[in-house]
Amino acid sequence: MSDPTQPLLRLPTSRKGWGHLLTAISVRPSKGMGQNFLVERGVVERIVKTAKITPGDHIIEVGPGLGILTAHLLQAGARVDAIELDRELAAHMKATFGDIPELQIHEADALKFDISTLLTDGKPYSLVANLPYSIASAVIMYFLEQPTPPERITVMIQHEVAERLVAGPPDMTVLSVATQVLSIPRIAFAVTPGNFVPPPKVDSSVVSIAPLGDKRLAASRRPLFFRLVNGGFRHKRKQILNSLAFEVETPKAEIIVRLESAGIDPLRRAQTLTVDEWLRLLDSWERAEQTI
Repeated sequence: MSDPTQPLLRLPTSRKGWGHLLTAISVRPSKGMGQNFLVERGVVERIVKTAKITPGDHIIEVGPGLGILTAHLLQAGARVDAIELDRELAAHMKATFGDIPELQIHEADALKFDISTLLTDGKPYSLVANLPYSIASAVIMYFLEQPTPPERITVMIQHEVAERLVAGPPDMTVLSVATQVLSIPRIAFAVTPGNFVPPPKVDSSVVSIAPLGDKRLAASRRPLFFRLVNGGFRHKRKQILNSLAFEVETPKAEIIVRLESAGIDPLRRAQTLTVDEWLRLLDSWERAEQTI
């Protein structure tokens, strides 16, 4: 076996080498799964630096792919649980890094994986990943909504999605509201298509997300909060009054009262509301429901 303290030595160092590796393990990147493999070591080093990895940190990585980020995380002294759905890629990871005790490879769907089984020591963990475009938003929300969310999330995603995470009025979306009520997101740096094999047709960005847990929105209040948010955005071209009226079993006159009680003009549209305004609407809605 190779030296377990030097995982980077087990991987190619050129684009040609990465191409040969894909051929050798019979992997053809899937457009449907959003598979674009990061191969530029300089970018990976910036990701690890952004994630503030220190020796002994527990990292969960979703979609390790060919293992370049995994190798850098291990090289930085982290303990890594890598979750990979693709059978061939999981086999490659096990063949390449299987002797390294600090790495555990789980062949599974990350969106169905019981994260709590990896947290038995009660210590904090972080999510660090180059996420497949097709599941990026879902993975971020899945981890933010965990009973024990990560201490930090550092992920590479499609730039357009990154912009939605950090958007403000009048460009809010359901994803903007959901992310910002559960975390503090920021775009760390951009990554161009030439850093991947094959190159995607869009730019990417690395985002750093600081989860808030229950600080802004307790888990018990989330079903109603997201019911209101989803209802408000379901017909986003309509005024929020009319959009909510389509989605909730509450008379229009009462919806007006609840909106105005929260300091929100019923004629506004959902994408213009701040997260704090949505939280005020939740407060107003809960007070009204308690009096019924």
